[in-house]
Amino acid sequence: MKPAPFDLEIARSVEDVLGLLADGQRDVKLLAGGQSLVPLMNFRLARPSVLVDLNRVAELQYLREQNGGVAMGAMTRQSALERSELIARQAPLVTEAMPWVAHTPIRNRGTLGGSLAHADPAAELCAVALALDGQVVARSRRGQRIIDIDTFFVGPFTTRLDPDELLTEVRLPPFPRGTGWAFEEVARRSGDFAMVAVAAVLRLDDQGGIAFARLAYASMGPTPLRAPSGELALVGKEPNPDNFARAAEIALSDLEPSDDLHATRAYRIDVGRALTRRALAHALERASK
Repeated sequence: MKPAPFDLEIARSVEDVLGLLADGQRDVKLLAGGQSLVPLMNFRLARPSVLVDLNRVAELQYLREQNGGVAMGAMTRQSALERSELIARQAPLVTEAMPWVAHTPIRNRGTLGGSLAHADPAAELCAVALALDGQVVARSRRGQRIIDIDTFFVGPFTTRLDPDELLTEVRLPPFPRGTGWAFEEVARRSGDFAMVAVAAVLRLDDQGGIAFARLAYASMGPTPLRAPSGELALVGKEPNPDNFARAAEIALSDLEPSDDLHATRAYRIDVGRALTRRALAHALERASK
């Protein structure tokens, strides 16, 4: 199928984009990598009257260290994240998750900001951003605001971005020593959407106990989700298989998996428990080094 008719605007700066978004008279969609939007348009599930191409907005394409963490422009290609030495050093969970994101040609076009703004409940990068306590920077003609990723996803394919706002940057905090990480996923085939995915982060204290924990999931609810009860069950505990199994059980009670064409709710819960235990064990190995 072909998309419904639309006007195409080629943006060359953030100000160009913000001006078009501030118009308010037309249904404007932003084209980043196009790996999600274009199929929706072809099936006429999205019918914007104006499509704004962001690919010539060079100021949205960067990776840099910032306050001990990393700042990433929204138009940074997923393949650039995958290959970046800075990301491998400062946010290795991102590096580990990237090969699970679709296929290489898609990662060559897909963007970080596009993935987060699209807010697919099955998206690996959304779960990783949750596990790393990320933030997004949103700009409009009204100003700039910083949104914690914990509050960014509000429903299926829905975020806290206002219609006149552009996601310009994603920020990840420092990754302290003694922190371990892991990403685990089950999909029907390589490159398919996750049936279940979990991103885990553990930090140990000086006595070897768990001082900090994050568990984030894809395809386990209407949005990418964290499991705060499971995290709390880990903090202050000894990192061992029994405590990991208990935390996994508790974590699954925070989630809202459903039946669909790809998997049943019961299957997702069973696999989610197993992947959580596996991810925590792998994160512990890295935290102990």
